[in-house]
Amino acid sequence: MKLKLQSAMEYLMTYGWAILVIAVVLGVLYSLGIFSPSNFAPKAQPGSCQVFRPNGPGTDYELNLEGTCSGELPEYAAYMNGGTNRQIYMPGMNNFTKIDNFTISFLVNPTAGTSGAWPKYVGFDSCGGGGGWVVSGGEYNNPPGVGISFSAPSPNCWSFGGPSVQINADAWTFIAYTVDIPGNSIVVYKNGKFGGASSVGGTYYSGPFAFGIGYESMIMNIANVQFYDGSLSANDVANLYSEGIGGAPIALQDLVGWWPLNGNANDYSGNNNNGVPSNVIFTGTWQSGYTAP
Repeated sequence: MKLKLQSAMEYLMTYGWAILVIAVVLGVLYSLGIFSPSNFAPKAQPGSCQVFRPNGPGTDYELNLEGTCSGELPEYAAYMNGGTNRQIYMPGMNNFTKIDNFTISFLVNPTAGTSGAWPKYVGFDSCGGGGGWVVSGGEYNNPPGVGISFSAPSPNCWSFGGPSVQINADAWTFIAYTVDIPGNSIVVYKNGKFGGASSVGGTYYSGPFAFGIGYESMIMNIANVQFYDGSLSANDVANLYSEGIGGAPIALQDLVGWWPLNGNANDYSGNNNNGVPSNVIFTGTWQSGYTAP
């Protein structure tokens, strides 16, 4: 009996540490999302879904989606390492020349601990020109936030801001703004739900000015940027969110630009508003912090 007990103890002493190390490694990998089902789901290739405009860019009839548009997870997302020289720049936005009604939606995952004054996610930042708007983060990002501000032509420059919401660092969040200047309303949605509203405060026109994604940004991942020349309904926004990070646009007749950022900065709306990336990485390891709706 003593010999069997001694043999068992020797076995545990010999292999126990190895078993403990394996358990710790597996725990760390699980916490990093390595074993997440999203890592094993089929991934959509760049350009696998796009809007077909048989009558050319800018037309809004006989539109349809082509390809695999079932909301598969993208293979890539855009990664920006902060700073003013990392962005996706659209030299000129076709088919959009003024601010009256629009919707902008995107998914963003900011990195904890990054800083910078008013980092910008998306928008027309044209303070010295004819006016513009920008969706930006809170100053120094502590905690991270998302807000929208409008500018009038100089010398007034930044003139008023719309509603804002706070978001979590190291987690993906769906953000949408619907702007209705004639209706005097700006509404923000976070993960498909109403996050706040404010009045417009004036009428400002834009453009055509360069559109930017991620300029003066914090360290972050960003994906599936959609821009509509129309104010989508709350149900439309909820449907966009429910489609997930690989979701296709809706209301195609109002769609101005669609940048999935799945491997490139191309516009898949059919309007040829392709972006020019500068120091942007399209990473295949974007899944950490993402939970499907």
